[in-house]
Amino acid sequence: MSSPAKNTPAAAPEAPSHFIRQAIEHDLDQGTYASRQWGGQPGDGPSHAAGEPDPAKVRTRFPPEPNGYLHIGHAKSIWLNFSLAEEYGGVCHLRFDDTNPEKEEQEYVDSIRETVRWLGWDHHFADDPVRPGIRQPHEYFASDYFDFMYRAAEYLIEAGHAYVDEQTAEQMRANRGDFGTPGVNSPFRDRSPDENLKRFREMRDGQHPDGAMVLRAKIDMASPNINMRDPAIYRIRHATHHNTGDKWCIYPMYTYAHPIEDALEQITHSICTLEFEDQRPFYDWLLERLSEPRLLPDGHVVAGLLNAPPPRQYEFGRLNVGHVITSKRKLRQLVEEGHVTGWDDPRMPTLAGLRRRGYTPEALRLFAERSGVTKNGDAWTDYAALDAALRDTLDPQAARAMAVLEPIKLVIENWAEVFGSDSHLEPCEAPVHPHHPEMGQRQFNLGREVWIERSDYEDTPPKGFFRLFPPSVDTSGNAVPGSKVRLKYGYVIECTGAIKNEAGNIEKIWTKLIKDTKSGTAGADSVKVKGVITWVSAADGLPATVNLYDRLFIEEQPDAGGRDFLTVLNPNSLNTVQAVVEPSLASAQPEDRFQFERHGFFVADRRDHQAGGKLVFNRIAGLKDSWGK
Repeated sequence: MSSPAKNTPAAAPEAPSHFIRQAIEHDLDQGTYASRQWGGQPGDGPSHAAGEPDPAKVRTRFPPEPNGYLHIGHAKSIWLNFSLAEEYGGVCHLRFDDTNPEKEEQEYVDSIRETVRWLGWDHHFADDPVRPGIRQPHEYFASDYFDFMYRAAEYLIEAGHAYVDEQTAEQMRANRGDFGTPGVNSPFRDRSPDENLKRFREMRDGQHPDGAMVLRAKIDMASPNINMRDPAIYRIRHATHHNTGDKWCIYPMYTYAHPIEDALEQITHSICTLEFEDQRPFYDWLLERLSEPRLLPDGHVVAGLLNAPPPRQYEFGRLNVGHVITSKRKLRQLVEEGHVTGWDDPRMPTLAGLRRRGYTPEALRLFAERSGVTKNGDAWTDYAALDAALRDTLDPQAARAMAVLEPIKLVIENWAEVFGSDSHLEPCEAPVHPHHPEMGQRQFNLGREVWIERSDYEDTPPKGFFRLFPPSVDTSGNAVPGSKVRLKYGYVIECTGAIKNEAGNIEKIWTKLIKDTKSGTAGADSVKVKGVITWVSAADGLPATVNLYDRLFIEEQPDAGGRDFLTVLNPNSLNTVQAVVEPSLASAQPEDRFQFERHGFFVADRRDHQAGGKLVFNRIAGLKDSWGK
């Protein structure tokens, strides 16, 4: 058998327009960012001003927090940020937003790197869009900017835009107000810049315990947007950071760090999900404060820390997929409590799990594109759409093979009469792919004994059953012969009976072969049959473990309304069977994908396949959607 086709994406049609693409095109037309300089790496305003004209027309970023494995929702953000940068002659940065030392681990950093590459984007080095052959690194860590973030915090304090608050967390929460009540100013709000600077440096130097005080932006405690009511921008955390070790005991809040990271990296279009829309006013406020000049008491003017124009934030509706949860906390619970076998369990919506399940990068990218880019945050996408994208991308290229998932022995009793010996093996062949003859043929043998699906035989067939059933007598007393079917790529056979065990279960099916009916020969059509069944020879079939995965939850929205999502776990999300597969699959390597004829699409498990010489395949999706049917 030829090697299975590699996953090469087909030429994509022209991408549909959406509001983010329109914003990028507008900025390109207007030259909004055309005069910007690039210092060769992230930096403050002066370092970029001393650089060359920015070779990237646009800069986007994918900024995951390394506190868990990426999930299906991230696939859309990855696709959107990287593909837009690629389309418009720009670059996309992979940025690890590692500002929380208590939840982040190197394991997650490594997994994120590998997953982004697997999806088709090499973030670590990208071609310079202006200087061919020059490769620039585009992987960054937010923690590498901690020095600048601290410097920016002191800049805000000195300008009167930030203060150290020593209220308790409960007092700050109570004084924040709500949507109908304005907040109350902190008693520490009117401290002088010098006093605030002194207290902030005490925080930095570890002189105060966790929670004793925070640094807050000084904006407007009566703002109708609660996020603008003096949000906290630094807190004390005596914790070891995976990247900076014990250098810091104060850490920036995400809402403070995020816009600064974008500005240092010269991001033009900061694309995020809709829940950050209410944070955009603070995003804009902060970048405006850090880019405006400051007048010193001695009359000197200090230039702003950042250059203008600043990045602009755009929000889109996140990808909500039916029968899936994407909360990292809940996904971690599934792993830690043993409901799944790990982050890469093929039932998990993590991209590591989807990869092991067998979904292709092309399918995930197509699924993300088909889901659209809108401002609608309440829309849900049926899980069946993911399987449809898989079929559309994999069907044109997946090698075919026969597999019997619920084997029962079929014996051709006149085998020796036809071929002269019970041990004779009749060679058969089939195309690796029915529409790609260049992929070659696969070979296997037909012998006296073969394995077929248990569901292909019925003692008393229901109406419309065209597979195997034995001879019988009708209600008028007339003899009815057993059914005739074709063994696919082989001969026509006629059922003569079956053997049952003491429990009444079928153990073996008896048939006879009809001569001169082999597929591909002149007599193939001499006997007309309605049924064709797949099979694997007992002589050269291979044992295989096949994992039949299904959706992890039985409800479309597992945690809707605060429901305990564990109560709607699907008890049938995994059914493991001992199957028999055709000999061409002996050479299958981990992550090779196939269409098992009649059953659906399967993948050689990337972890267990070939371990100890065993064949292990996972079902990715059926040939058509059958969920709930």
